[in-house]
Amino acid sequence: MTVVGVLNVAVAMLLFVSLAGCDILPGRARARAQRDTPQAQTAAFHALYDQQCAGCHGRDGRLGAARPLNDPVYLALVPSERVRHVIAQGLPGTAQPAFALSAGGSLTDEQIESLVQGLQASWSRPDVLRGDGVPPYAAPLGDPERGSIVFAAACANCHGAHGGGGPKARSIVDPSYLALVSDQHLRTTVIAGRADLGMPDWRGQIPGRALSPADISNVVAWLVTKRTPVPGRSGGS
Repeated sequence: MTVVGVLNVAVAMLLFVSLAGCDILPGRARARAQRDTPQAQTAAFHALYDQQCAGCHGRDGRLGAARPLNDPVYLALVPSERVRHVIAQGLPGTAQPAFALSAGGSLTDEQIESLVQGLQASWSRPDVLRGDGVPPYAAPLGDPERGSIVFAAACANCHGAHGGGGPKARSIVDPSYLALVSDQHLRTTVIAGRADLGMPDWRGQIPGRALSPADISNVVAWLVTKRTPVPGRSGGS
């Protein structure tokens, strides 16, 4: 090899090392880390919500494919620790993914805490309960036979005499629907209602009185009897 050839090879090697080294310089390492974890520096609630939650729960917490989170009754009902767990670990058997880094997601503990606290700070309203005590978030299933009586009094006017759909609401015993939701989801919906769909909470389903905790457990038990068992079904929100 000639001297010129040797020099050309040396220059080429130096150029390669220089270019490779650029990728491990401090500034480049930070830039690459930011590309790999684009949410790593985002801790503000509304930015996190728009990035991670709005696609399912709606841009302002309403009218999404999933339950509205901009619902003060729901936020008064569900314990913050439960909300934190659902965001971090997800809900197996549902479309709710796990967001915690430790569970394969993209959010730090700080970001998850920002979402939990931000939901309460942005959308809770303590006055919405007007002094009414919220029924327990979780409870064992009750008596299905008594639940059928509760359904007739509280739900049939909208969902039809047997739950198959009525003039104001769709079927609540549809096999596809019941396969998608958990017992806890049914309970949460009976208590908190669905304001976005015109469904009242537990205080407005029977004229003149609120549903008792026993009523709620019983009517959920009745709904559960209409479900075809789903392997691996777990708790929901």
